[in-house]
Amino acid sequence: MFAGDVRAVDNLDLQINDKEFMVLVGPSGCGKTTALRMIAGLEEATDGDMLIGDTRVNDVPPKDRDIAMVFQNYALYPHMTVYDNIAFGLRLRELGGFFWQISHPAEAKKIKTSIDERTRATAKMLDIEHLLHRRPKELSGGQRQRVALGRAIVRQPKVFLMDEPLSNLDAKLRIQTRAELIRLHRDLGITTIYVTHDQVEAMTMGQRIAVMKDGVLQQCDTPEKVYNQPANKFVAGFIGAPPMNFIPAKVSGGKVEAGAFTLPIPSGHPAAALEGKSLFLGIRPEDIYDAAMNNPIPTTDENTIKAKVDVLEPLGHQYIAYLKAGDHAFLASIDAGSKLKIDDESNFTINLDQLHFFDAETEQAIR
Repeated sequence: MFAGDVRAVDNLDLQINDKEFMVLVGPSGCGKTTALRMIAGLEEATDGDMLIGDTRVNDVPPKDRDIAMVFQNYALYPHMTVYDNIAFGLRLRELGGFFWQISHPAEAKKIKTSIDERTRATAKMLDIEHLLHRRPKELSGGQRQRVALGRAIVRQPKVFLMDEPLSNLDAKLRIQTRAELIRLHRDLGITTIYVTHDQVEAMTMGQRIAVMKDGVLQQCDTPEKVYNQPANKFVAGFIGAPPMNFIPAKVSGGKVEAGAFTLPIPSGHPAAALEGKSLFLGIRPEDIYDAAMNNPIPTTDENTIKAKVDVLEPLGHQYIAYLKAGDHAFLASIDAGSKLKIDDESNFTINLDQLHFFDAETEQAIR
Protein backbone atom coordinates (compact mmCIF):
# COMPACT_ATOMS: atom_id res chain seq x y z
CA MET A 1 0.00 0.00 0.00
CA PHE A 2 1.26 3.47 -0.92
CA ALA A 3 0.41 6.98 0.32
CA GLY A 4 -3.24 7.88 0.09
CA ASP A 5 -4.33 4.30 0.81
CA VAL A 6 -3.41 3.27 -2.74
CA ARG A 7 -3.28 -0.52 -2.97
CA ALA A 8 -0.78 -1.16 -5.74
CA VAL A 9 -1.11 -4.90 -5.15
CA ASP A 10 -4.23 -6.11 -3.38
CA ASN A 11 -4.36 -9.52 -1.70
CA LEU A 12 -2.21 -11.26 -4.31
CA ASP A 13 -2.25 -15.04 -3.79
CA LEU A 14 0.02 -16.70 -6.31
CA GLN A 15 2.07 -19.89 -6.21
CA ILE A 16 4.85 -20.24 -8.77
CA ASN A 17 6.16 -23.72 -9.36
CA ASP A 18 9.80 -24.73 -9.31
CA LYS A 19 11.50 -24.14 -12.70
CA GLU A 20 8.33 -22.53 -14.07
CA PHE A 21 8.23 -19.58 -16.48
CA MET A 22 5.48 -17.39 -15.02
CA VAL A 23 4.38 -14.20 -16.77
CA LEU A 24 2.66 -11.33 -14.95
CA VAL A 25 0.71 -9.37 -17.56
CA GLY A 26 -1.62 -6.41 -17.49
CA PRO A 27 -1.93 -2.75 -18.47
CA SER A 28 0.30 -0.01 -17.06
CA GLY A 29 -0.41 0.62 -13.38
CA CYS A 30 -1.95 -2.80 -12.72
CA GLY A 31 0.62 -3.71 -10.03
CA LYS A 32 2.71 -6.27 -11.89
CA THR A 33 6.05 -4.45 -11.50
CA THR A 34 5.29 -3.67 -7.84
CA ALA A 35 4.66 -7.39 -7.27
CA LEU A 36 8.00 -8.18 -8.91
CA ARG A 37 9.80 -5.58 -6.80
CA MET A 38 8.30 -7.05 -3.63
CA ILE A 39 9.66 -10.46 -4.59
CA ALA A 40 13.05 -8.83 -5.15
CA GLY A 41 12.86 -7.01 -1.81
CA LEU A 42 12.89 -3.56 -3.40
CA GLU A 43 9.38 -2.85 -2.06
CA GLU A 44 8.01 -3.91 1.31
CA ALA A 45 4.83 -5.98 1.49
CA THR A 46 2.47 -4.45 4.06
CA ASP A 47 0.80 -7.77 4.83
CA GLY A 48 1.03 -11.48 4.10
CA ASP A 49 3.91 -13.89 3.59
CA MET A 50 6.37 -14.17 0.75
CA LEU A 51 8.27 -17.42 0.38
CA ILE A 52 11.13 -18.44 -1.90
CA GLY A 53 11.30 -22.20 -1.59
CA ASP A 54 10.37 -22.89 2.02
CA THR A 55 11.97 -19.70 3.33
CA ARG A 56 9.89 -16.67 4.33
CA VAL A 57 11.77 -13.71 2.86
CA ASN A 58 9.67 -10.72 3.96
CA ASP A 59 12.50 -9.47 6.18
CA VAL A 60 15.41 -10.85 4.13
CA PRO A 61 17.53 -8.14 2.38
CA PRO A 62 17.50 -8.23 -1.44
CA LYS A 63 21.13 -9.33 -1.65
CA ASP A 64 20.38 -12.44 0.42
CA ARG A 65 17.31 -13.63 -1.49
CA ASP A 66 19.36 -15.38 -4.21
CA ILE A 67 17.48 -13.73 -7.06
CA ALA A 68 18.73 -11.96 -10.18
CA MET A 69 16.78 -9.14 -11.80
CA VAL A 70 16.82 -7.89 -15.39
CA PHE A 71 15.56 -4.32 -15.70
CA GLN A 72 13.73 -2.58 -18.53
CA ASN A 73 16.50 0.02 -18.93
CA TYR A 74 19.38 -2.54 -18.82
CA ALA A 75 21.09 -0.76 -15.86
CA LEU A 76 24.61 -1.45 -17.17
CA TYR A 77 27.71 0.26 -15.81
CA PRO A 78 28.76 2.62 -18.64
CA HIS A 79 32.44 2.77 -17.64
CA MET A 80 32.87 -1.02 -17.57
CA THR A 81 33.42 -3.43 -20.45
CA VAL A 82 30.88 -6.12 -21.25
CA TYR A 83 33.15 -8.63 -19.51
CA ASP A 84 33.30 -6.56 -16.33
CA ASN A 85 29.55 -5.86 -16.37
CA ILE A 86 28.86 -9.59 -16.39
CA ALA A 87 31.55 -10.51 -13.88
CA PHE A 88 31.06 -7.63 -11.44
CA GLY A 89 28.31 -9.19 -9.35
CA LEU A 90 30.25 -12.44 -8.98
CA ARG A 91 33.32 -10.57 -7.79
CA LEU A 92 31.31 -8.74 -5.14
CA ARG A 93 29.66 -11.90 -3.87
CA GLU A 94 32.52 -14.39 -4.06
CA LEU A 95 35.77 -12.47 -3.73
CA GLY A 96 36.93 -10.96 -0.48
CA GLY A 97 38.34 -7.45 -0.25
CA PHE A 98 41.76 -6.33 -1.40
CA PHE A 99 43.57 -7.35 1.79
CA TRP A 100 41.79 -10.72 1.92
CA GLN A 101 43.00 -11.45 -1.62
CA ILE A 102 46.57 -10.58 -0.63
CA SER A 103 46.42 -12.86 2.41
CA HIS A 104 44.66 -15.71 0.56
CA PRO A 105 46.36 -15.67 -2.88
CA ALA A 106 45.70 -19.32 -3.82
CA GLU A 107 42.02 -19.19 -2.89
CA ALA A 108 41.57 -15.80 -4.60
CA LYS A 109 43.20 -17.11 -7.78
CA LYS A 110 40.88 -20.13 -7.82
CA ILE A 111 37.79 -17.91 -7.43
CA LYS A 112 38.99 -15.52 -10.15
CA THR A 113 39.51 -18.45 -12.53
CA SER A 114 36.01 -19.72 -11.79
CA ILE A 115 34.51 -16.26 -12.39
CA ASP A 116 36.38 -15.96 -15.68
CA GLU A 117 35.15 -19.36 -16.87
CA ARG A 118 31.54 -18.63 -15.92
CA THR A 119 31.65 -15.17 -17.51
CA ARG A 120 33.01 -16.48 -20.80
CA ALA A 121 30.61 -19.45 -20.83
CA THR A 122 27.68 -17.10 -20.31
CA ALA A 123 28.90 -14.78 -23.07
CA LYS A 124 29.19 -17.77 -25.40
CA MET A 125 25.66 -18.88 -24.54
CA LEU A 126 24.34 -15.43 -25.46
CA ASP A 127 26.57 -15.06 -28.54
CA ILE A 128 28.33 -11.96 -27.23
CA GLU A 129 31.86 -13.40 -26.86
CA HIS A 130 33.12 -10.99 -29.51
CA LEU A 131 31.77 -8.04 -27.53
CA LEU A 132 33.49 -8.69 -24.18
CA HIS A 133 36.01 -5.87 -24.67
CA ARG A 134 33.42 -3.22 -25.61
CA ARG A 135 31.57 -0.74 -23.39
CA PRO A 136 27.76 -0.34 -23.35
CA LYS A 137 27.78 2.84 -25.46
CA GLU A 138 29.35 0.84 -28.30
CA LEU A 139 26.51 -1.71 -28.33
CA SER A 140 23.10 -1.86 -30.00
CA GLY A 141 19.95 -2.14 -27.91
CA GLY A 142 19.73 -5.88 -28.49
CA GLN A 143 23.37 -6.38 -27.51
CA ARG A 144 22.91 -4.37 -24.32
CA GLN A 145 19.89 -6.50 -23.45
CA ARG A 146 21.99 -9.65 -23.84
CA VAL A 147 24.63 -8.21 -21.54
CA ALA A 148 21.95 -7.48 -18.94
CA LEU A 149 20.68 -11.04 -19.31
CA GLY A 150 24.22 -12.34 -19.03
CA ARG A 151 24.77 -10.50 -15.77
CA ALA A 152 21.71 -12.25 -14.35
CA ILE A 153 22.41 -15.67 -15.84
CA VAL A 154 26.02 -15.85 -14.62
CA ARG A 155 24.77 -15.66 -11.04
CA GLN A 156 22.88 -18.98 -11.36
CA PRO A 157 20.26 -17.79 -8.84
CA LYS A 158 17.17 -19.55 -7.55
CA VAL A 159 14.88 -17.10 -9.35
CA PHE A 160 15.11 -14.79 -12.37
CA LEU A 161 13.01 -11.62 -12.21
CA MET A 162 12.54 -9.85 -15.54
CA ASP A 163 10.83 -6.45 -15.72
CA GLU A 164 9.74 -5.79 -19.34
CA PRO A 165 13.23 -6.58 -20.67
CA LEU A 166 12.21 -6.43 -24.34
CA SER A 167 10.23 -3.19 -24.37
CA ASN A 168 13.15 -1.08 -25.70
CA LEU A 169 13.85 -3.36 -28.66
CA ASP A 170 12.48 -3.01 -32.18
CA ALA A 171 9.82 -5.47 -33.36
CA LYS A 172 12.15 -7.87 -35.20
CA LEU A 173 14.70 -8.01 -32.39
CA ARG A 174 11.94 -8.44 -29.82
CA ILE A 175 10.75 -11.60 -31.57
CA GLN A 176 14.30 -12.94 -31.82
CA THR A 177 15.14 -12.22 -28.18
CA ARG A 178 11.82 -13.69 -27.06
CA ALA A 179 12.80 -17.00 -28.66
CA GLU A 180 16.24 -16.81 -27.02
CA LEU A 181 14.69 -16.32 -23.58
CA ILE A 182 12.45 -19.36 -24.09
CA ARG A 183 15.49 -21.42 -25.08
CA LEU A 184 17.54 -20.15 -22.14
CA HIS A 185 14.81 -21.06 -19.69
CA ARG A 186 14.60 -24.52 -21.19
CA ASP A 187 18.38 -24.98 -20.96
CA LEU A 188 18.88 -23.47 -17.49
CA GLY A 189 15.68 -24.64 -15.80
CA ILE A 190 15.62 -21.67 -13.39
CA THR A 191 12.33 -20.36 -12.04
CA THR A 192 11.52 -17.19 -13.97
CA ILE A 193 8.99 -14.44 -13.25
CA TYR A 194 8.54 -12.18 -16.25
CA VAL A 195 6.60 -8.90 -16.26
CA THR A 196 5.13 -7.47 -19.47
CA HIS A 197 2.20 -5.41 -20.74
CA ASP A 198 2.43 -7.19 -24.10
CA GLN A 199 -0.11 -10.01 -24.26
CA VAL A 200 1.69 -11.56 -27.26
CA GLU A 201 4.83 -11.96 -25.12
CA ALA A 202 2.72 -13.41 -22.33
CA MET A 203 0.99 -15.94 -24.59
CA THR A 204 4.14 -17.09 -26.39
CA MET A 205 6.54 -17.23 -23.42
CA GLY A 206 4.61 -18.14 -20.29
CA GLN A 207 3.97 -21.68 -19.13
CA ARG A 208 1.31 -19.94 -17.07
CA ILE A 209 0.21 -16.32 -17.18
CA ALA A 210 -1.23 -14.22 -14.38
CA VAL A 211 -3.47 -11.40 -15.63
CA MET A 212 -3.69 -8.38 -13.30
CA LYS A 213 -5.90 -5.30 -13.19
CA ASP A 214 -5.87 -2.49 -10.61
CA GLY A 215 -3.60 -4.51 -8.32
CA VAL A 216 -5.92 -7.53 -8.32
CA LEU A 217 -5.17 -10.92 -9.87
CA GLN A 218 -7.91 -11.65 -12.42
CA GLN A 219 -6.89 -15.10 -13.65
CA CYS A 220 -3.86 -17.39 -13.56
CA ASP A 221 -3.66 -20.37 -15.87
CA THR A 222 -2.02 -21.71 -19.02
CA PRO A 223 -2.09 -19.37 -22.03
CA GLU A 224 -4.48 -21.72 -23.83
CA LYS A 225 -6.99 -21.76 -20.98
CA VAL A 226 -6.82 -18.01 -20.39
CA TYR A 227 -7.45 -17.46 -24.10
CA ASN A 228 -10.22 -20.03 -24.53
CA GLN A 229 -11.86 -19.73 -21.10
CA PRO A 230 -11.33 -16.17 -19.85
CA ALA A 231 -12.57 -15.61 -16.30
CA ASN A 232 -14.17 -12.26 -17.06
CA LYS A 233 -14.70 -9.56 -19.66
CA PHE A 234 -11.44 -7.78 -18.82
CA VAL A 235 -9.30 -10.89 -19.36
CA ALA A 236 -11.18 -11.74 -22.55
CA GLY A 237 -10.56 -8.25 -23.95
CA PHE A 238 -6.94 -8.01 -22.86
CA ILE A 239 -5.75 -11.40 -24.12
CA GLY A 240 -5.99 -11.77 -27.88
CA ALA A 241 -5.02 -9.61 -30.86
CA PRO A 242 -7.12 -8.14 -32.31
CA PRO A 243 -9.14 -8.02 -29.09
CA MET A 244 -12.43 -9.80 -28.55
CA ASN A 245 -15.60 -8.03 -29.70
CA PHE A 246 -18.19 -7.30 -26.99
CA ILE A 247 -21.77 -6.74 -28.06
CA PRO A 248 -24.59 -5.89 -25.63
CA ALA A 249 -27.31 -8.51 -26.00
CA LYS A 250 -30.25 -10.24 -24.31
CA VAL A 251 -31.25 -13.89 -23.96
CA SER A 252 -34.58 -14.84 -25.52
CA GLY A 253 -35.86 -18.32 -26.30
CA GLY A 254 -32.43 -19.97 -26.18
CA LYS A 255 -31.00 -17.35 -28.48
CA VAL A 256 -28.98 -14.18 -27.95
CA GLU A 257 -30.49 -11.06 -29.48
CA ALA A 258 -28.03 -8.32 -30.36
CA GLY A 259 -30.17 -5.78 -32.18
CA ALA A 260 -29.36 -6.25 -35.86
CA PHE A 261 -28.82 -10.00 -35.56
CA THR A 262 -29.76 -13.04 -33.48
CA LEU A 263 -27.58 -16.08 -32.84
CA PRO A 264 -28.47 -19.41 -31.21
CA ILE A 265 -26.75 -20.18 -27.90
CA PRO A 266 -24.84 -23.49 -28.14
CA SER A 267 -26.76 -26.45 -26.79
CA GLY A 268 -26.20 -27.04 -23.09
CA HIS A 269 -24.59 -23.67 -22.42
CA PRO A 270 -25.75 -22.14 -19.08
CA ALA A 271 -26.53 -18.82 -20.79
CA ALA A 272 -29.43 -20.47 -22.65
CA ALA A 273 -31.36 -20.78 -19.37
CA LEU A 274 -31.03 -17.08 -18.47
CA GLU A 275 -34.23 -15.97 -20.19
CA GLY A 276 -34.53 -12.19 -20.45
CA LYS A 277 -31.07 -11.56 -18.98
CA SER A 278 -28.86 -8.80 -20.35
CA LEU A 279 -25.30 -9.83 -21.07
CA PHE A 280 -22.29 -9.17 -23.25
CA LEU A 281 -21.82 -11.43 -26.24
CA GLY A 282 -18.12 -12.02 -26.88
CA ILE A 283 -16.87 -12.98 -30.35
CA ARG A 284 -13.20 -13.19 -31.23
CA PRO A 285 -12.32 -11.65 -34.64
CA GLU A 286 -10.80 -14.95 -35.80
CA ASP A 287 -14.17 -16.68 -35.27
CA ILE A 288 -15.85 -14.50 -37.91
CA TYR A 289 -15.53 -15.63 -41.56
CA ASP A 290 -16.44 -14.23 -44.94
CA ALA A 291 -19.43 -16.45 -45.82
CA ALA A 292 -18.53 -16.31 -49.53
CA MET A 293 -15.33 -18.27 -48.92
CA ASN A 294 -14.65 -21.95 -48.29
CA ASN A 295 -14.42 -21.83 -44.49
CA PRO A 296 -13.76 -24.47 -41.82
CA ILE A 297 -17.23 -23.66 -40.42
CA PRO A 298 -20.18 -24.60 -42.66
CA THR A 299 -22.44 -21.63 -43.37
CA THR A 300 -26.07 -21.98 -42.26
CA ASP A 301 -28.99 -19.63 -41.78
CA GLU A 302 -28.47 -19.78 -38.00
CA ASN A 303 -24.79 -18.83 -37.88
CA THR A 304 -24.82 -16.12 -40.55
CA ILE A 305 -25.11 -12.38 -39.95
CA LYS A 306 -25.18 -9.47 -42.38
CA ALA A 307 -22.77 -6.56 -41.83
CA LYS A 308 -21.31 -3.63 -43.74
CA VAL A 309 -17.56 -3.36 -44.32
CA ASP A 310 -16.42 -0.01 -42.96
CA VAL A 311 -12.61 -0.33 -43.11
CA LEU A 312 -10.19 -2.98 -44.38
CA GLU A 313 -6.62 -3.20 -43.08
CA PRO A 314 -4.45 -5.53 -45.24
CA LEU A 315 -1.81 -7.45 -43.27
CA GLY A 316 -0.55 -9.73 -46.03
CA HIS A 317 -1.95 -13.06 -44.81
CA GLN A 318 -5.25 -11.54 -43.68
CA TYR A 319 -7.44 -8.46 -43.51
CA ILE A 320 -8.62 -6.82 -40.32
CA ALA A 321 -12.17 -5.87 -41.29
CA TYR A 322 -14.08 -3.22 -39.36
CA LEU A 323 -17.73 -4.22 -39.63
CA LYS A 324 -21.03 -2.59 -38.73
CA ALA A 325 -24.28 -4.39 -38.06
CA GLY A 326 -26.97 -1.95 -36.99
CA ASP A 327 -25.60 0.06 -34.09
CA HIS A 328 -22.82 -2.42 -33.37
CA ALA A 329 -19.24 -2.15 -34.67
CA PHE A 330 -16.84 -5.06 -34.42
CA LEU A 331 -13.66 -6.54 -35.92
CA ALA A 332 -13.11 -9.65 -38.01
CA SER A 333 -9.87 -11.36 -39.08
CA ILE A 334 -10.59 -12.30 -42.70
CA ASP A 335 -8.44 -14.46 -44.96
CA ALA A 336 -6.48 -12.46 -47.53
CA GLY A 337 -8.22 -14.38 -50.35
CA SER A 338 -11.48 -12.61 -49.54
CA LYS A 339 -13.02 -10.37 -52.23
CA LEU A 340 -14.59 -8.00 -49.70
CA LYS A 341 -14.62 -4.30 -50.55
CA ILE A 342 -15.17 -1.23 -48.40
CA ASP A 343 -18.88 -0.35 -48.14
CA ASP A 344 -19.90 -3.89 -49.15
CA GLU A 345 -22.81 -5.35 -47.21
CA SER A 346 -21.94 -9.01 -46.95
CA ASN A 347 -22.74 -12.18 -45.05
CA PHE A 348 -20.41 -13.40 -42.33
CA THR A 349 -20.29 -16.80 -40.70
CA ILE A 350 -19.88 -17.01 -36.92
CA ASN A 351 -18.29 -19.98 -35.15
CA LEU A 352 -21.10 -20.58 -32.63
CA ASP A 353 -19.01 -23.06 -30.61
CA GLN A 354 -16.60 -20.26 -29.73
CA LEU A 355 -19.10 -17.69 -28.47
CA HIS A 356 -18.46 -16.18 -25.03
CA PHE A 357 -21.03 -14.75 -22.64
CA PHE A 358 -20.42 -12.31 -19.78
CA ASP A 359 -22.77 -11.06 -17.08
CA ALA A 360 -23.73 -7.45 -17.86
CA GLU A 361 -23.37 -6.39 -14.20
CA THR A 362 -20.45 -8.39 -12.78
CA GLU A 363 -18.69 -8.91 -16.15
CA GLN A 364 -17.84 -12.45 -15.01
CA ALA A 365 -17.89 -15.21 -17.62
CA ILE A 366 -21.10 -17.27 -17.78
CA ARG A 367 -20.19 -20.94 -18.01
